[in-house]
Amino acid sequence: MEKNLKKAIFNAVENEPFAQKMGIKLVELERGYSKVEMDYLPESMDNIYQRAHGGAIYSLIDEAFETSCQTHGTVAVALNINVSYTASPEPGARLTAVANEITRSKKIAHYDIQVTDDTGRLIATCKTIAFRTGKPIPFYDQS
Repeated sequence: MEKNLKKAIFNAVENEPFAQKMGIKLVELERGYSKVEMDYLPESMDNIYQRAHGGAIYSLIDEAFETSCQTHGTVAVALNINVSYTASPEPGARLTAVANEITRSKKIAHYDIQVTDDTGRLIATCKTIAFRTGKPIPFYDQS
C-alpha cells in the first residue's frame, strides 16, 4: 500500500468527529485490510438492558469497513452490511474489529469483518459489500 495513502487515511480517522466521539482508533492498515479498536464504555454505550448497544459495536464495524475499502485510493461506499451479534462484551472491554477484503472487481468488493474483545471472544461477525466509485479520495493528495 502506498505510504502517503496510508498516512492520509490514518489522519482522516484521527480527525473524524464520529471516531473521536466513539473513541475509535485505527491501529493497522494494509491494502484491503484494516484493524480498529475501541473501549466499550457502559456510561455512553449501554442500551436499555445495561449491555453494549448494537449501534456502538456496529460503529466499530463500520469504521473497519470504511477504512479497509479506501486502501485502493478511491472512494468506496457501503451497498450492504449484514451483522450477526454473537456475544455482549463486558464493561471496559477493548473491542477490536478486523476487516479483510475477500474479493474485488472494478465496481464491487466484499469484506469479512470480525469483532473480538480483549480476551479473544467473538462479539460480532459481518459480511459487507462495497460499491467502488472510481473517484479519488478527496482527502488524499496524489501529487
